[in-house]
Amino acid sequence: MIPDSTTPLFPLRVAAELSNTSIYSLRQYVDLGLIIPYRSATNRRLYSQVDIQRINCIRKYLDEYGLNVAGIKTLFAQVPCWLIRPCSENDRNNCDAYSEIAEPCWNVTVKGPECQNSDCRVCDVYRLSEKCNDLKSLFKNLPELKLPDAENQQSE
Repeated sequence: MIPDSTTPLFPLRVAAELSNTSIYSLRQYVDLGLIIPYRSATNRRLYSQVDIQRINCIRKYLDEYGLNVAGIKTLFAQVPCWLIRPCSENDRNNCDAYSEIAEPCWNVTVKGPECQNSDCRVCDVYRLSEKCNDLKSLFKNLPELKLPDAENQQSE
């Protein structure tokens, strides 16, 4: 049986080798909330294929695009999780992910009822790294966003 891409399989050292990333950097990514490894009963970190792809995506943003870790975190925070994983307007208004500009949805403290008891490691929003999409291509594939009317903004 082939495991799901979110199945935690790889210990820290193997994840570092697979992603060509230092163990120190992986620990930093976890501490900063860029990746969410599975924690075993003995508190051992295990990484899934999705985590390895996310690490590779982070490396791409660092090495090819020149972003720093804070920039990558803010980039992840811009993903409109409420459109990818639809929730009610009330849920959005009661969720920090809707208004927080520097924390990805999986890191916010107050989550809407739809996400409170969910495992973020298997969520479609966290799994976007499987394709390492840029935000523009993500937005192009989402339903049309309702933007404020420019004329109304000018008259205010």
